[in-house]
Amino acid sequence: MKILIASDLYWPVLNGVSTFARSLAQGLASRGHEVLVIAPSQTGRKYRETDGNYTIARTATVVFPFYQNYRISLYPNMEVKKIIKEFKPDVVHIQGFLMVCQAVMKYSQKYDIPIVSTNHAMPENLMDNLKMLAPISRPINYAMKKYIARYHLKTDYFTIPKQSAIDIFDLSQNKMKIPVEAVSNGIDLSHFSVGVPDKLVIAKFNLPTDRPIIDFVGRVDAEKHISVLVRAFAKVLKRHKAHLLIVGDGTDKANLHDLAKKLGIENAVTFTGRITDEEKEELYKLGSVLCMPSPVELQSIVMLEAMASGQPVVAVDAGPLKELCQNGRNGFLCDVDNDDQIADGLAKIISDKKLHDTMSKESVAIAATHDLTKTLKKFESIYKSVIKKRS
Repeated sequence: MKILIASDLYWPVLNGVSTFARSLAQGLASRGHEVLVIAPSQTGRKYRETDGNYTIARTATVVFPFYQNYRISLYPNMEVKKIIKEFKPDVVHIQGFLMVCQAVMKYSQKYDIPIVSTNHAMPENLMDNLKMLAPISRPINYAMKKYIARYHLKTDYFTIPKQSAIDIFDLSQNKMKIPVEAVSNGIDLSHFSVGVPDKLVIAKFNLPTDRPIIDFVGRVDAEKHISVLVRAFAKVLKRHKAHLLIVGDGTDKANLHDLAKKLGIENAVTFTGRITDEEKEELYKLGSVLCMPSPVELQSIVMLEAMASGQPVVAVDAGPLKELCQNGRNGFLCDVDNDDQIADGLAKIISDKKLHDTMSKESVAIAATHDLTKTLKKFESIYKSVIKKRS
């Protein structure tokens, strides 16, 4: 099949949307499909590039200063129209609802090309970074959920990573009765395993090996509530030797540095900044337990990666996270922003080797059900079904 994937956030931007979209493109291309990705330029100008076994068509962009300085394509219609006419895809898979994806939807509908869409977004992801709108965040979140649902229900097939996430959006607007299904993002399990981490990676970040490592991996932005983890870790330190590893970069890093210093724990906290995929895989092996304090995850790819590497998880009891972090089985669920509960969960796991090892095995077992190969086969089946329906 000739498959066109559209995403407003794409590699080298680091977040769950870009990670999944790139894994999807690479995986489908490796299975023999001709894959073209449309995504915003990282330089401003439009250009094409190859990423291994597929091509990326980059649309012209400007910096969006209000949200993490991402680059966005303001008027990509003519570029997108030309790309679609030249590529002539059998099916289109949209990964978002901003300008690039809107343009791809518009011209795919115009040229009668079947469209599959996947929603990765929670309105809260945006609102936590737009503090000036905080007083009216609740009605804005409600309106955005309505909009997201209406947008995706204009396609031929709508997927969301987790079943419980479907309930978050009001799908009563599904008057066309298009299929709506939960399809896991999946991860490439061949990259993640229990093992001994590379000593060179440990040395590069000057990490201790004589105490448990509590880790967070992801964007270091306000919406991730990492400050709650830092406060919880300060309480853990009063009871146990441990080290906090924050992997990633973002707009909240300076604030977190200041918080760690204020709490007097800066020597027990490491911020890696942006790292390579290979380094991330090694650091997962070093981690004793992953903490996910963010309440606005649809499906955390980071959690799956850490679990596949043998890490128990402490997460907040919000949305679909409980499907991965099963309370008492492979970790503990805590109330949102409750640093006391998070500290207790982390302390229990790092202080009880038998409990840690049991939860580690359960994490690996749960992660094994989210193999990327299953996801690729599922989307191939969906693509064939929408193509057949149009023929």
